[in-house]
Amino acid sequence: MSAARKPTDGLLARVNFPLYAIEMLTSRHVLVAGGGGASKTGVANGFEIYEIYHDGEKYVADEVIRHETGPTVVMNCAVKNDEKRTLLMAGQESHCQMYLVNTIIDSGEYSPSASTTGSKPDSEGLRKRRSISQQRSVPLNAAGATATTPSPPAAAGDAKKSDDGKQPTGNRKQIRFEIKTADSVQTDFTEAEPLQRVVRISPNGRLMATGGMDGHLRVWNFPKMTIASDIAAHTKEIDDLDFSPDSKHVVSIAKDGLGVIWSINPDKESRKLVWSPPANCRYLMKRCRYGLVEGQKDKFRLFTLANPFAKAGKAKGLLQQWDPDAGRLTGVVEIDESLAALAVRDDGRFVAIGTMFSGSVSIYIAFSMQRVLHVPNAHAMFVTGLEFLPVTNFDGPAITGDTEAAVLSISVDNRICVHSLPYRHSLPAWVAIIAIICILFLTFCFCSYVGL
Repeated sequence: MSAARKPTDGLLARVNFPLYAIEMLTSRHVLVAGGGGASKTGVANGFEIYEIYHDGEKYVADEVIRHETGPTVVMNCAVKNDEKRTLLMAGQESHCQMYLVNTIIDSGEYSPSASTTGSKPDSEGLRKRRSISQQRSVPLNAAGATATTPSPPAAAGDAKKSDDGKQPTGNRKQIRFEIKTADSVQTDFTEAEPLQRVVRISPNGRLMATGGMDGHLRVWNFPKMTIASDIAAHTKEIDDLDFSPDSKHVVSIAKDGLGVIWSINPDKESRKLVWSPPANCRYLMKRCRYGLVEGQKDKFRLFTLANPFAKAGKAKGLLQQWDPDAGRLTGVVEIDESLAALAVRDDGRFVAIGTMFSGSVSIYIAFSMQRVLHVPNAHAMFVTGLEFLPVTNFDGPAITGDTEAAVLSISVDNRICVHSLPYRHSLPAWVAIIAIICILFLTFCFCSYVGL
């Protein structure tokens, strides 16, 4: 395993509530969610949206909007974009709450009367978004279900935002988000304390899967939110779910120790994820994510995290790669501590993991499982979520810079961080060819000189 490259980034933003969920809302906007729960601790519950861009030297995050969810903390969420709007599905206790997130682009000057939240107006009456450069926490607003905040006003004489995602140097279009509360459906029916643990939306946008404390895998017609299947998949609470890229399968892992791949329509068990743990130690799977195989549209990989159960001596956390068609383990990487978070980039090239105790973040090449970036102690506490900045331009140019990949991380330490992987610069092919020719020529000259 080669040495990991030096990290070049760090703190993007800090909020005033613990963070549990992160999703890319657009190619440039990230949503983070969490809160302090129902107890009256003064810690709010809700989510915030940030715009991410690269200023030529580093990644920067500007707050766009913040929204309160009342007494219910958002523990998990999923996002689906269609041509007209964005749907946000938020796990709030036993229910899954739908939010309609409408993007509004204004080409003219922004009127402060159109905004409803939280930042103090400047001397010209324009409400500026906050970025990490201001070095201060931002509270959630106490507004209702609908709130909007504009992009920051552009400086006079600036140029238009470039297609490479770097900091704009001219007049920017004003981007606002309008958030409205829509339908809600109960997804977990545990008698004592029902709780939705995970929600995922299929890549084709037609299905939603939820899992909770009762161990049932429920598949819903989306966005109608009517039940399509109710599978008694596990005997204990479900920890994670994910749809395959072709939307034909969903994988579930739970605290009963099982990992199962289910086929959809018809609903049946397709494969069990069976493997032999090292040193006869009991392991529990923690997270699962599908990933594309580059250059092969119909081939997928499955990645899982597994941690030793209870006190297991020197047993290590595991990053596992599976062939989902065969249910066969194809690669394993051992990590010195238990693992908490997992993400796969949208093109399937990279995998990121976050640790349980040290709050570290690492990036691996998906096909070889080679670690290429390691950021020790990225957070003060365990990593609760990871999300790669996308490279698929589904709604505009992707954010770029002198980086091969960038992953966002969140934690209950209230911080949003970015960790970027510098490009592996290599010599052009023509330089390599000339160098080889020169070496061969010098070798021939040396051999002629010594009489060989």
